Amino acid sequence: MQLLGYVIKRILQTIPLLFLVSVISFFLIRLAPVDPLAELKLNPSITQETLNYETERLGLDKPVIVQYGLWLKSFVKGDLGYCTTGEKVSDKLLERIPNTLLLTGFVILFTWLVGIPLGIVAALHWRRPIDRLLTILSSIGMAIPSFFFALLLLIFAVKTGWFPTGGLTSYNFSEMTRFQKIVDILHHLVLPVIVLFTISLSGLQRQMRGNLLDVLESDYVKFARAKGLSETKVIYKHALRNALNPMVTLLGFEFASLLSGAALTEYVFQYPGLGRLILEAVMKSDINLVMASLMIGTIMLVVGNLLADILLKLVDPRVEVA
Repeated sequence: MQLLGYVIKRILQTIPLLFLVSVISFFLIRLAPVDPLAELKLNPSITQETLNYETERLGLDKPVIVQYGLWLKSFVKGDLGYCTTGEKVSDKLLERIPNTLLLTGFVILFTWLVGIPLGIVAALHWRRPIDRLLTILSSIGMAIPSFFFALLLLIFAVKTGWFPTGGLTSYNFSEMTRFQKIVDILHHLVLPVIVLFTISLSGLQRQMRGNLLDVLESDYVKFARAKGLSETKVIYKHALRNALNPMVTLLGFEFASLLSGAALTEYVFQYPGLGRLILEAVMKSDINLVMASLMIGTIMLVVGNLLADILLKLVDPRVEVA
């Protein structure tokens, strides 16, 4: 019951957070000197009547505060509105969100499967050659910009022809068998996953290394060694469990960080994900699409943090939630 009450409390706390994010985001976007109808106005075949209709339909002829009120009212009702292209925002999001979840899911899975063991190895071989090597590699991974790294891999794909240069599927995807479709999607995911995996791995590995080093210097670990317990039992039964607890809390931030980091990567590889959709919508000042995407991103962050807190409670019953 305590955990259920905590979940309900966190959900209620999310409401004012979403409101503040929506207010700040809406007015910042509307302050940008970008005309949502710029593309239509550049098209000579578009009449003034059409422009007037679109202006009225999007509410651009009303004051900003009124525009926000109309958007908030429709958002509460579950109506996300229409893009400047006339498509429904909900359809665009439903099309892109699964692709982003697929990409970030692979990145998180590989990052944790590789980063945690590497952090343990580095901590257990502190100041030895393997620790220094992993420290250098992680520093390089943290220093290299994702956009630059994505461009390098894109050039590599163009030169070698070993990987697709963009998209999620091939042109003949509909003609493939189910197994071929899975292989084709995985083939397109390789390069974007490598970019995001490399950057996420560096921070996770260094964090795990630091946590385990701190725990190994604690009094209870020294006491366990003094009792004559084997080094294996001291490390993997006592020290490692406590070193992993702070890592669980980082899981909730992975979604938000990958969403922001994936935007440029998705743009370089023309990957049809949510990050690229937000970036393109901001450039076009597509207010409904931007606001809906930002709300989805905020909800993903809140849900990720909530799941991390619940998982931490399950992993370590000593943790109190309030």
